[in-house]
Amino acid sequence: MEQQRQGRVYWFAAKRYGWGWGLPLVWQGWVVLAAFFVLLAAGAWFCHPERSPWPYLIYTTLLSILLIAVCWLKGEPPSWRWGDKQ
Repeated sequence: MEQQRQGRVYWFAAKRYGWGWGLPLVWQGWVVLAAFFVLLAAGAWFCHPERSPWPYLIYTTLLSILLIAVCWLKGEPPSWRWGDKQ
């Protein structure tokens, strides 16, 4: 179920409705998504957000920006979608 455009394999499919990306299409995308959640949990373990939320908030924001950057580079081009046009 790999989607290709101009000989390029996308790691993340564009959402059918709305703007952005959905679930990964290939194993590389699943590794990126799994690493995101593992790093998110590790940050909660080391930063202790209940005691000092700001470092964890900054860490989570940077991690999310990194995930969006990977999706932008390796996913289908984002655009607003209204589903299948028939």
